[in-house]
Amino acid sequence: MKSLSIVIPALNEAENLPTVMASVPREELAAAGWSLEVIVVDNASTDDTADVARSLGAVVVSQPDRGYGNAYQAGFDAATGEVIATGDADCTYPFDALPHLLHILEARRVEFMTTNRLGLENRHAMKPSHTVANHALSALSRALFRNGLRDSQSGMWIFQRHVWKAIDVRSPGMAFSQEIKNAATRAGFRCLEVPIEYRVRGGEVKLNALPDGVANLRQLFSHKLRDNRLRAVPQRMVPVAVVARATAAAERAAQAAELAGAAVEQYHAAGSAGQRTLPSLPAPRSAETSLHSSDRDADEASLEMA
Repeated sequence: MKSLSIVIPALNEAENLPTVMASVPREELAAAGWSLEVIVVDNASTDDTADVARSLGAVVVSQPDRGYGNAYQAGFDAATGEVIATGDADCTYPFDALPHLLHILEARRVEFMTTNRLGLENRHAMKPSHTVANHALSALSRALFRNGLRDSQSGMWIFQRHVWKAIDVRSPGMAFSQEIKNAATRAGFRCLEVPIEYRVRGGEVKLNALPDGVANLRQLFSHKLRDNRLRAVPQRMVPVAVVARATAAAERAAQAAELAGAAVEQYHAAGSAGQRTLPSLPAPRSAETSLHSSDRDADEASLEMA
């Protein structure tokens, strides 16, 4: 089984959580070979968010320091899946689309997938002022980081665990969303942006448009300065992504060796008891998703890399 962690930050979202949790396609994911954990990060809620999440089968992580970025930092630290998916607890993001998005992630060997909510088909789900602000911030982000992303503020991402371990993301608040995208693309990971359906928000709006917008602007410029300084260091000869992939491959090899050793011990123990049968081992998984060479060439040619 491949392992998936869905991380959902939540601040006073007890009302929306039943709808959000019901939208997670557990059976479809299991049929596609994914084991699943859903982590709800209770970001110092004053309602029953934590209790409702537990009652619905989620793992609850407490983050007393409020902030979108703070919540995600705690959730990612707690996640155990080899792939991590995200989305808000306000009913806006399509968790039911995860099987399709994960198929794209695997088939096209993507390491960091982000989503675009700003298509015309979603125009009724967002206030016009918020739409304009999102387009403006996204345009500035593209100009500074040259990654071509159309929606720098989207809160739904799907990525390999080794990406998170390799990037430096510091924002405690809403700017976390743009920072993680810019960090992943600048580090050299295989990135892709795909359109999604964006839905009308349920419950109370938490966004503070002016303070959050100013904070996002400040973060963009500080991140760009930090990125420029990093790239000016001549010792940084090996791209971050290359190191992260090698480390992830070594970790998987170590896990496979550990499983094999446990299987051998089980085999010998069964033999001493007179009940020796060959234990089943999980199929080996390569560091990359296996594709026929011709399919891989076609995918690489058509992949819209950020």
